[in-house]
Amino acid sequence: MHRILIADDNEANRELLEAYLSNVDCETEISVDGVDTLEKVAKFKPDLVLLDVMMPKLSGFEVCKQLKDDPATKRVMVLMVTALSELGDIERAVQAGTDDFLSKPVNKIELLKRVDNMLKLKGTEDELERLRRYIEEMEKPN
Repeated sequence: MHRILIADDNEANRELLEAYLSNVDCETEISVDGVDTLEKVAKFKPDLVLLDVMMPKLSGFEVCKQLKDDPATKRVMVLMVTALSELGDIERAVQAGTDDFLSKPVNKIELLKRVDNMLKLKGTEDELERLRRYIEEMEKPN
């Protein structure tokens, strides 16, 4: 079962995203600020983080950069969910390493399709990593 972390400081936004994901076969967890998000990623080990950009303590940009710079979390998929739509904000999201972004107000169908695509991609990447490790083991001399 996939794991999705919903990172947003706004309770109404978190509840809306949880409701939208209610029919997705996944386990969800929530975080309320940037520091909490990094702590929850370490404990919960999500496949995907729905990451708000404007959060206290650490912005979504900072959280994303830390996740993508850390070898232990760099393969966690990040979908930035933001009310920001300026070209500079999108550029910052890409530079931070986001895998995709979604503008608020969130459209349920668009969210579900992006989540589905990202979880499929994560599954494919995980399988490739397992195969890579298997091949490395097979190539080791006895």
